[in-house]
Amino acid sequence: MPGPYYAAMSLRIAALGLLAEGSASGYDLLKQFEKSMANVWPATQSQLYSELNKLAAGGLIEVCAVGPRGRKEYRITDAGRAELQRWVAERQDDPPVRSAGLLRVFLLGLVPPEQARAHLHAMAEEADGEVRRLTELRESLTGGRAADPTDESFFGFAALDYGLRLNAMQAEWARSVIDRLDT
Repeated sequence: MPGPYYAAMSLRIAALGLLAEGSASGYDLLKQFEKSMANVWPATQSQLYSELNKLAAGGLIEVCAVGPRGRKEYRITDAGRAELQRWVAERQDDPPVRSAGLLRVFLLGLVPPEQARAHLHAMAEEADGEVRRLTELRESLTGGRAADPTDESFFGFAALDYGLRLNAMQAEWARSVIDRLDT
């Protein structure tokens, strides 16, 4: 599991990425997270607001408007845009790949075969559920049409497509392991 620095870094970058698309309040950003980013990197309200304060203190974003009841709207600064572009271009910030799910699969030989089979079946069902959820999300966002490469959301849809394909593969893989167990 990634350490706290990586978790904070990813939330920091996700928030900068959303603000690079346009200024927004913390509430607006949270809604954008729930609609799109949560599929890649989820965040709670307290995590996001805390990160916005840190980004502002670091000069990576700034308050561009204050509305009723002290509602702050933020925008990315030149320094924030430079940090975002640096992070996207330099993969060495990524932690080593770790997967608790694959560790469990590696260790399934330590449990009775029926328990291993049930675990794999649950993995397949969870992946199928994610495929259904992401398909519904894609349909609600696109109305069934393909994303245009000139559209600003093109890469967001590419990430959504990745999630669909990954989950479809995981379901197929889990069922293939069950089939091999049964032969």
